[in-house]
Amino acid sequence: MYLTELEEIVAYVVCIAIVIGFGVSTYMEIKNTIAEEKQKHQEKKENEEKIKTLIKYFNTKKELIDTVVKLNHSNKQDKTKK
Repeated sequence: MYLTELEEIVAYVVCIAIVIGFGVSTYMEIKNTIAEEKQKHQEKKENEEKIKTLIKYFNTKKELIDTVVKLNHSNKQDKTKK
């Protein structure tokens, strides 16, 4: 079965349209994936900064509690000496 010249042109145009459509959809998917990965990376960096801040906060709080305990202990010793 042979195609007429017009049918061949239509077939070529349809094939080209399918290939272009596939290329565009692939490009859009890659672009969306890259954007999502960038967003995840940014969120990860923000979470790491929050964790670092919390660690500093807890370390400072621990130091303060240790200081208070030490002072209370020394006060008790001073009271027992008197």
